[in-house]
Amino acid sequence: MQRDRGHGWDGELLDLDAYLARVGYDGERAPTLAALRGLHRAHVTSIPFENFAAVLGEPVALDLPSLQEKLVRGRRGGYCFEHAVLFAAALERLGFGATGLSGRVTLGAGTANPQTHALLAVRAADDERLWLCDVGFGSGPLEPVEIRDGAEADFDGWRFRMERRTGALGADEWWLHQRKEGRWQDRHTFALTPASPKDWLMGSHYVATHPRSPFVRRLYAQTFCAARHQALDATTWTTYLPDGTATERKIEADALGRVLAEEFGIELDAASLARLRDGLDSA
Repeated sequence: MQRDRGHGWDGELLDLDAYLARVGYDGERAPTLAALRGLHRAHVTSIPFENFAAVLGEPVALDLPSLQEKLVRGRRGGYCFEHAVLFAAALERLGFGATGLSGRVTLGAGTANPQTHALLAVRAADDERLWLCDVGFGSGPLEPVEIRDGAEADFDGWRFRMERRTGALGADEWWLHQRKEGRWQDRHTFALTPASPKDWLMGSHYVATHPRSPFVRRLYAQTFCAARHQALDATTWTTYLPDGTATERKIEADALGRVLAEEFGIELDAASLARLRDGLDSA
């Protein structure tokens, strides 16, 4: 039977060895829950979040060869759609069942935002539960969170909780909460409605090109690990710790290249770096 390429992840095109080396994963190559947890943690802590292509007005490609060239070989990062497609291809290659989902970022605002966040619902061969894999948000979680009402997870002090609510027309809405400053803050919401790579392509186009998208107006970069979450928003560099404390500092435009390379692990060519610096100077 011919495969429906509109819903697959092109895992056969993935240079699996190069990807696993990029994320530093050397565990088993089998569709087990242990492997899913290990691979999720490896991806989240190795490939940074960044939106520089959108800021520079460059195309954001979601085909697997382009993603491999940028995120794997090019030592760059990306935003949620890029991360999710690359991770889905790796999961598919290893034999997992991975279904795309589209989420609405809320961050406690309570507003109905557009579906501009890419997520994955994944099952392992040795476990019947359904797991949310959110590798492209920039601030974790380190490992998958079970899609079950009331499910809680604590990953090295970073805490998350899943909640099911009844939405319009009686449909289930799933909400991922993160523990921040002593309280639960809703981070995003999603439904268990499959999203194909083509659906994500439309969402990514909006995020990368619409004049009202925050991603086209100023640069963002994030790295996340068990010890800390680092975020660069234009010239504001903030370090968050699992206990909720944060340290904020400002950087000068001429320090951008050094900070990105040393603190965020992002390598930029000279021309792109110069254009980003110019944007910081004019902001």
